[in-house]
Amino acid sequence: MARSFRMSTRRYVLDANALIGFFEGRAGASDKVRRLLSEAVQQELPLLMSAVNWGEVFYMEWRYHGETKAREAEARLQEMPVAVVSVDRERASRAGALKQQHSLGYADAFAAELAIERGAWLVTADPEFAKVGKTLAVYALPRHEK
Repeated sequence: MARSFRMSTRRYVLDANALIGFFEGRAGASDKVRRLLSEAVQQELPLLMSAVNWGEVFYMEWRYHGETKAREAEARLQEMPVAVVSVDRERASRAGALKQQHSLGYADAFAAELAIERGAWLVTADPEFAKVGKTLAVYALPRHEK
């Protein structure tokens, strides 16, 4: 009798720096994100990202690489197994509370809120998320020094 192997159905939320690291091919980070994207396709379970964090990626790509690269990144995202989660008043309030309680950056608070709300791991290279404590599971990427 053949045994079927089922990969973990763990959910993941992408922080902006995870997607930027992927787009820029950063050592270590790009490979880990590529693996998560591959697993998402295999499991038919998309990675998640807050619309606020997507806006941060779009802005950073435009700022450092120009509008054309930002538009290319947007087109690539639409082909990826990533669900961009919109922000409503309740989500914004929860993110605002996390920002205040843990001194997170504004956009970072939306990534943390989504991961906590969905019981997912936050994929990030940002060590600041450690401030949130055990309520937030972090899938750490190698840190990129500017």
